[in-house]
Amino acid sequence: MKTLFILNDPPYGTERSYNGFRLARALAKREGNTVRLFLLGDATLCAKAGQKVPEGYYNIEFFAQSILKRGGEIGACGQCLDVRALRDEELIPGAQRSTLERLAEWTEWADKVLVF
Repeated sequence: MKTLFILNDPPYGTERSYNGFRLARALAKREGNTVRLFLLGDATLCAKAGQKVPEGYYNIEFFAQSILKRGGEIGACGQCLDVRALRDEELIPGAQRSTLERLAEWTEWADKVLVF
């Protein structure tokens, strides 16, 4: 199954993006599944590399890397990155600056679209 996750919330402060990443990771682990995540608005902060979180707290970067290792893709809205002054070189390796055009392509590609 091909699943597209569209995330809108920041990596910390709410658990919506965390739960989206958790489900995407769980699906990516299952044979025959392909997942893609598209980050919009404050969710683009989920793609920032090197975030330091308190010990015992979940780390979004860990989930992102796990998904990427399993062949998943992560796109981050370029305009949303620019508004937040996030440069491409600050992104987790494998996460890509993207566009709404790519989001449209990924939406057509997907069997299911889940929005968090």
